[in-house]
Amino acid sequence: MPLFPFGVRGFSNFIMAGLYIHIPFCKQACFYCDFHFSTNLSAKMELIKAICQEIYLQKDYFQQNTPQKTLQSIYFGGGTPSLLSENELLMIFEAIYANFDVAKDAEITLEANPDDLSLETLQMLRKTPINRLSIGVQSFHNAHLQASNRAHNAQEAQTSIKQAQDIGFQRLSIDLMYAFPTENHSHKILENDLKQAVSMQVTHISAYCLTIEPKTVFGKRLERNLMKEIDEDFAADQFDILINTLHTHAYEQYEISNFCQNGHYAVHNTNYWRGEPYLGVGASAHSFNGDSRQFNVSNNQKYIKGITESTKNTIHCAEIEVLSAKDKINEYILTTLRTIWGCDIEKINNITTKNNLVDFQEINYQTITNYIKTGLLYKHQNTLTLTNKGKFFADKIASDLFFV
Repeated sequence: MPLFPFGVRGFSNFIMAGLYIHIPFCKQACFYCDFHFSTNLSAKMELIKAICQEIYLQKDYFQQNTPQKTLQSIYFGGGTPSLLSENELLMIFEAIYANFDVAKDAEITLEANPDDLSLETLQMLRKTPINRLSIGVQSFHNAHLQASNRAHNAQEAQTSIKQAQDIGFQRLSIDLMYAFPTENHSHKILENDLKQAVSMQVTHISAYCLTIEPKTVFGKRLERNLMKEIDEDFAADQFDILINTLHTHAYEQYEISNFCQNGHYAVHNTNYWRGEPYLGVGASAHSFNGDSRQFNVSNNQKYIKGITESTKNTIHCAEIEVLSAKDKINEYILTTLRTIWGCDIEKINNITTKNNLVDFQEINYQTITNYIKTGLLYKHQNTLTLTNKGKFFADKIASDLFFV
């Protein structure tokens, strides 16, 4: 029998779900990053053992009225998952396959930094169940990489993509960042980044507007007036260039920040946006089962200690938030409105009817009408979607539709 038996026993009684595994280690701190991570790798094996234990403790997380569950996606995020060795990855996979059924065609993604993806590492990764890479390129412009304290250079980014494709990783995504402050607000760097990505036939691109968070290096520099704020008009212009350029090259913008060719959607993240359940394992990881959210502590030692003291009935390193009917509706609006599939009013009505809430369209009639008139929203039958113009104001539009 193979170590990783991909086959499952049929889908009729299965809950389709996702598993996120947070690997909270990095070689060095990127100046814009506010995710949970540590540059001290001394506790890496101890933490991996805790992750494997949490997978066991949470094996029944998805069970509600059905006796079985299957994973449609597995996602290694971070931090920097590409710092894991073959033995460390196999430990985690053994724990996953021992406690969960995994769909035969499950998407299994590993986030990776270009400087970690040597040919030897890529060959190792191909021997594992991983079938998709998400490479943190951010930019092909060395000055931007250096200013952000990235560990790789532009040449390493290009080489990692080419070698990953050559070795057989056809399901491949890259991250790009735009609206980086420049002296003259030139768009040439973004245009060159997009040109490079398109020329390398990358089928999936996640593009994020740089945000400056308070506790990051950039945030502290901004506080001391050592760095300029992000210019909103410049960021909007860059977003427009991003959309138009990728559209010209047959990329579909299926979510505000995500573009793909030929239907290469990210299954794991798409399920987030569509409200599917997922389990988050590891320090700082979040989980969602439809009725509640769960948040693991963002501290490696506290997480390890909490898991050691936990039972199946009580996870000592997690905080649970039970969602009200209004919470569920608001989260659904916020996430689905970002996608090409849009916000299904009928699904909202199902929740309002069960919970004796006011009809969604009744309380939002004028708001929806105004946004349609101003060309920011489009309504087709019972579905609301953002227009291209509306994508610039996605969060504001969603918040205006919230139940309060």
